[in-house]
Amino acid sequence: MSEKNGKPGQNGKPDVAALRAEIAQTRVELGETVQALAAKADVKARATEKVEQTKQKVKAQASEAGQRALDAAHLASAKVRSAAGQAGDRARETATQVQESDPVDQVRRRPIPFVAIVAGVAAVVGVILVIRGRRR
Repeated sequence: MSEKNGKPGQNGKPDVAALRAEIAQTRVELGETVQALAAKADVKARATEKVEQTKQKVKAQASEAGQRALDAAHLASAKVRSAAGQAGDRARETATQVQESDPVDQVRRRPIPFVAIVAGVAAVVGVILVIRGRRR
């Protein structure tokens, strides 16, 4: 052997212990290489691993989408509650105004619309009587 293969011992020959250690190291490295090649050649295992990764990714995306939908639902619910509260307040205000306003009191305060209504009714009755009188 040459000096590249091991340390020369006595008589220019490599040391047996050093050669055995080098052989053991080479076997370990070779075993690791074989395992790596076998893993790459195992298509079924690689496909299964890819499927599992995809499943995890889809689960994470679904969870995230669900959370976004839940957040949007909470926001919409809050907006609806707020709008309903405002509509209820307006309805109560209007009901209070209607209850406080008495029609007779409104006619007393504003007699012109009442007079206009009476005059309009009288005009309609007069027109009807004139039309009926012409037909006879």
